[in-house]
Amino acid sequence: MTSGRRALTALHLLLVWAMTAAAVPVLGFGLVMAAWGGGEGATAPVLLLGVPLTVGLLATAGTPVRTVVPLCGSVPQRLGWALSVFVLGTLGVLAGLAAYHGGVDLGGARTRIALTGAPYAVAAAFFVPNRWVRLGALTVLAAGAVYGGLVGPAQAEQRRLEAEVARYREHAELLYLGAAPPGMQLSRAEAGPASFSVDYRGVREDVFSYVALTVRSPLTPAPRCPDLREKGVTCAVDAHGEMRMVRDLPSGERAVTLVRRHRKAEAEVTSQTLGEPGLRRLLNSLHPLSDEELEKLLRDKKINRAF
Repeated sequence: MTSGRRALTALHLLLVWAMTAAAVPVLGFGLVMAAWGGGEGATAPVLLLGVPLTVGLLATAGTPVRTVVPLCGSVPQRLGWALSVFVLGTLGVLAGLAAYHGGVDLGGARTRIALTGAPYAVAAAFFVPNRWVRLGALTVLAAGAVYGGLVGPAQAEQRRLEAEVARYREHAELLYLGAAPPGMQLSRAEAGPASFSVDYRGVREDVFSYVALTVRSPLTPAPRCPDLREKGVTCAVDAHGEMRMVRDLPSGERAVTLVRRHRKAEAEVTSQTLGEPGLRRLLNSLHPLSDEELEKLLRDKKINRAF
């Protein structure tokens, strides 16, 4: 391809991009306003008017390259070429809209308007009988597919996770996690405005084991036994301020509850399957919930907010 033909091809693709970047957003805005004002039936006149006008503009962009693009050699051929570019480019725009509504970042309003013309320019490039132009178009198409299908969604998911983490951090003073007891794993967690609860259950489904951890804002200056206790309930507070409550269950088992202060919060663990040593180890292992742990809980859908 000579320098003159290269310049003509570049001008051709620039015209296609500029015309569609200007016309297609106007057409889309007209469709939205028509649908909003009169329902889906009101969009037909906009399409009947807007599509032929856009195709006509594209045909005009094909006029300077009659000697470069074979399909632009005559008026009927240019109209067929323009219609093909419009259909292919519109498919690219629809794919971009789907990615954008899926959370993929496509920049600000001006950038998105400029990007609207890109699929039409890429489609027009495939009709240029030059392997380097087509290779460039294929490269742009592949880059757009990778970003819209892989990179962009991954970035959108990361931004969503970061936003969720920020919302959970509104009550960071309650977000504490303990190491799961042997043979158990974190089952679910729930964050509320005044408490953070975690359930641990057995790894094996055929063996029942359960521990409940609750970290809450302190209700009293120091843990203390309730004034009124049910029958079969014993309670005591040791010299370190840790409260121990044992409840006899009808099944003959005992449910043990330990409560202690942890920094500015109050931590409580309860279980009828794990003994006091295991409950104390869980309390001793309490640590602030890290961003990595919180993001993993969010990805695994094991945590929710109650506020």
